[in-house]
Amino acid sequence: QVQLVESGGGLVQAGGSLRLSCTASGRTFSSYSMGWFRQAPGKDREVVAAISWRNGLTYYADSVKSRSIISRDNAQNKVYLQMNSLKPEDTAAYYCATSTTRFGTLSTREDEYAYWGQGTQVTVSL
Repeated sequence: QVQLVESGGGLVQAGGSLRLSCTASGRTFSSYSMGWFRQAPGKDREVVAAISWRNGLTYYADSVKSRSIISRDNAQNKVYLQMNSLKPEDTAAYYCATSTTRFGTLSTREDEYAYWGQGTQVTVSL
């Protein structure tokens, strides 16, 4: 059974930083792309960042590019999202996900992900 558990969310002032963590279990984590998505109230879920299963290839949404870093530790079955210079518009529930395809290319679309965590809330205040 695949499980993903996010942590690290919270309330932060604009301009602050947070580091989100996701711990995966139940599959060969290192063989799949991992992604971070977010969903704000009343909006569709959107991709924030993704990292390939090898070579560290990454993708970032324009809205977080230059402010965020996605990384993974395959030995610990963890993926991280460091977010800096946070803005109120970053307020959302953040979800990590693991891709459908093993040994695939970098997955950046929601429909390319098979398993999802429960989410961690990030709230950025002025």
